[in-house]
Amino acid sequence: MAKTQTQRLGIFLALAVVMAATRIHLSLFHHDVWDASWGIFFLAGFWLRGSVRWALPLLLVEAVLVDYLVISNQGISFWDHYCVSAAYWFLVPAYASLWLGGSWLAGQKLGLNARSLGLTVGAMLVSWLACYVISNGSYYWLSSTVPQPRSFAAWFENMVDWYGFFLETTVLYVALGLVVHGLVVQLSRMLGHADSSKLSH
Repeated sequence: MAKTQTQRLGIFLALAVVMAATRIHLSLFHHDVWDASWGIFFLAGFWLRGSVRWALPLLLVEAVLVDYLVISNQGISFWDHYCVSAAYWFLVPAYASLWLGGSWLAGQKLGLNARSLGLTVGAMLVSWLACYVISNGSYYWLSSTVPQPRSFAAWFENMVDWYGFFLETTVLYVALGLVVHGLVVQLSRMLGHADSSKLSH
């Protein structure tokens, strides 16, 4: 579905707001809101395909800025926080892999059928796995907070310990986003059909 630049900007702003609100771990009904960043980058690639030159860098800058504000507000130097090491910058290719997954999916002919569902699940899982391996692996091998000695066996154990949470969170936000997408597409078709009916009379 073709989008105007105004629509693209609106979609970008909505995604940016959701990422900022969840990345700072706002409390909602006394429960921490799960960080939507991974799902946001996949959905951004899907909805903003063709706008990678400005949308992806801006989302990456936003992620770093939010992290900086959150860490600084804790009275800790950004560069001294345990999450910030050489591995932190590997979030760029990690998040980019999610964008690429969503962008690839947007280039396919999708509909309400089993093939489209399979493509959606496949694109999300492959891009999620790439993101997870890059982010988890870079942190394990490059962060000074990981105890020595390091080994591939211990790295694999670490990935197994955390994959469920990151996968569940990503699936949740992507599923919510695609439900919204489906509703908007159906609504636009209904409105378009109604306009066509009026013109034919």
